[in-house]
Amino acid sequence: MDAATPIGIVLGFIVIIVANIMEGGHPMSLFLLPPMLLVFGTTLLVTVAGGTMVDAKTAVKSIKRAFTGKVQPASDLVPAIVSLAERARREGLLALEDGLREIDDPFLVKGVTMAIDGTDPEELREILEAEVHAKKGEDRQAAKFFADAGGYAPTIGIIGTVMGLVHVLENLSTPEKLGPLIAGAFVATLWGVLSANVMWLPLSNRLRRLGALEAARMELTIEGVSAIQSGSNPRLVAEKLRSLLPSDQQTVEEAA
Repeated sequence: MDAATPIGIVLGFIVIIVANIMEGGHPMSLFLLPPMLLVFGTTLLVTVAGGTMVDAKTAVKSIKRAFTGKVQPASDLVPAIVSLAERARREGLLALEDGLREIDDPFLVKGVTMAIDGTDPEELREILEAEVHAKKGEDRQAAKFFADAGGYAPTIGIIGTVMGLVHVLENLSTPEKLGPLIAGAFVATLWGVLSANVMWLPLSNRLRRLGALEAARMELTIEGVSAIQSGSNPRLVAEKLRSLLPSDQQTVEEAA
């Protein structure tokens, strides 16, 4: 599990609450049910309205992934692919079938299995690339859902503040009520801006980043499977795969 998102969001809320206390405010003055219900409820509803129910269900499922997901670096695949390339060059593709049991990457196993079955190299690449394209589209839509929520939330917070100020104007004859009413009115704007920048947009960026890492791992796998199928020299396979890695992972892989 990569704890960057829960750490960032939870500590972000804590810092805001602590800063409020240091300024002399009371934490419960921020947690007013009506403005929170307006901001969070309406934001989610209008975000759902901008897509399909399938998009909404996908986004809900992706929340767990955003908080607990971890993508193994693509460099972890290089030794396994090179080992498969060595064995394929020495014993042939059919000899790889037993070695697949030791590999825990489903995409790599699928690609090598199709190569063993004699799938045409161009068709094999097209099939695997289509799967990567579909994965990118799904991740992009999940990230867009939360990005849209981040765009709606501040405006909905302003709507809540306007509604609160209407109540303020209705109570001008009772000055003792004006202070709490004005404070409550601006809590809606606070939650609109806060939820957008501390929750929705970070979740969107997190899903976008996880999707990019997974896609990069899958693309490296495609190049590895193609090299294995063509019987390339294992040393050249290793160099080619390392060239596809980010610089920090290249250093780690070369050290390994």
